[in-house]
Amino acid sequence: MSAPGILFVVATPIGNRGDLSARAYEQLATADLVAAEDTRHTGAFLAQLGIARPLLSLHEHNETERIDALLSRLREGARIALVSDAGTPLISDPGFRLVAAVAAAGFALVPIPGPCAAVAALSAAGLPTDRFVFEGFLPTRGAKRRARLESLAGETRTLVFYEAPHRLAEALEDLAEAFGADRPAVVARELTKLHESFYRDSLGALARAAASDANMVRGEAVLVIAGAEPLPADAGAAAALTDRLLRALLSRLPLSAAVDVVAGATGERRNAVYERALSLKKERPGPDSPEA
Repeated sequence: MSAPGILFVVATPIGNRGDLSARAYEQLATADLVAAEDTRHTGAFLAQLGIARPLLSLHEHNETERIDALLSRLREGARIALVSDAGTPLISDPGFRLVAAVAAAGFALVPIPGPCAAVAALSAAGLPTDRFVFEGFLPTRGAKRRARLESLAGETRTLVFYEAPHRLAEALEDLAEAFGADRPAVVARELTKLHESFYRDSLGALARAAASDANMVRGEAVLVIAGAEPLPADAGAAAALTDRLLRALLSRLPLSAAVDVVAGATGERRNAVYERALSLKKERPGPDSPEA
């Protein structure tokens, strides 16, 4: 009977090939199978390293259907390396469903740590790192992006986002609107690559720079943004009052009407009250369905 298989979760370089660890190289070179987000990309990368191993595609559109076959290989004792196109798998990349299934099936999971764009940007941003929250990619549609940012405006931990180059200028405008133009932030671009750049300024200034500097919107970017100032005690009491009013009104009025009443009574921004009302509605649905 063959030994149980192992799934290695292998971090690969985000730009500079020299960042590949010796452990990562060893596992890639000896794997029975490499599950890759893009087999063409990973095949070319392995060829540069002088490695030739069987490849299987595993991306957001086929991950679920690949799980049974990969579990079968693990039962046969295979050593499988999971990689994404760059960085640490599962961090805004495919792999979560597979890793969860492998763990549930009782097979060994071995992380091979290494590059991660979010951590690399955070480590050199010059903003607080004792507490931070990673939000990945923002919604691509403007309305959904603004709603997400509105819900995060009061977050006191440092925030980390990924953003595509063609959306960077628009995202920075929305961030400045939602968080305030004076909020300190950093745009880390092309990390570990030849044209690695850090732009450190306020959100308002960064939004203006992105609109005028063609180089700033080239290549993948990581946004690191200072958290909001903690609410004073009286603001906490105001938030509690908003919740009490919403709970009382949501059982009697449609959602939008309750939001209008509470926003008018407290002076809070309607969008903030609306987001809080949605959260309360999910906790304890009222008799009527929410209004859009």
